[in-house]
Amino acid sequence: MKAFTKLDARAVPLPLANIDTDQIIPKQFLKTVEREGLGRGLFYDFRFDAEGREKPDFVLNRPEYKGAGVLIAGDNFGCGSSREHAPWALMDFGIDCVIATSFADIFYNNCFQNGLLPVVLKAEEVQALMEEAKGGNHLVTVDLEAQTVVSPSGRRFAFEIDPTRKEKMLKGLDAIGETLQAAGSIDAYESKRAIAQPWLERA
Repeated sequence: MKAFTKLDARAVPLPLANIDTDQIIPKQFLKTVEREGLGRGLFYDFRFDAEGREKPDFVLNRPEYKGAGVLIAGDNFGCGSSREHAPWALMDFGIDCVIATSFADIFYNNCFQNGLLPVVLKAEEVQALMEEAKGGNHLVTVDLEAQTVVSPSGRRFAFEIDPTRKEKMLKGLDAIGETLQAAGSIDAYESKRAIAQPWLERA
């Protein structure tokens, strides 16, 4: 998993509450277990019409927001069914951080397991970022080490995060990576077990 330390990126405002995982990545894109390529299905019904043509008025299709790395959203982002494809699609599209007033629990947990940083800010802070992102300067800075978000105008907002999750994100550790940190101890245990209980090695 890619480590997250500090992100300087264009922010895109999506002032909608209760965006569910089927809106983030519709069910027809869930046939694959590969992460690559899912970005094409991100917010598909928002981004494209019935004929598959881009809707020019949708924010992610507007030229000033192309290449955005931070999504600023409304309350209860990622609600609905559990699907790990949702953070995969956001990251494949280039979004590495989502800022909202709250997240659905399963989506929030999935973000940390995949390297997407979910940041919870107060409603007035999210609204301030939304308004600034609608202006001419869209660049924000998300600093995980300092636990701050700096708006285009330089306003600084602090956010809370579980210390254990923060450390894993900074080091780029998912569940597998965390386990592999103990690889030496695991190998030593398996070597001792092979000597003490050789019949298990033949199983």
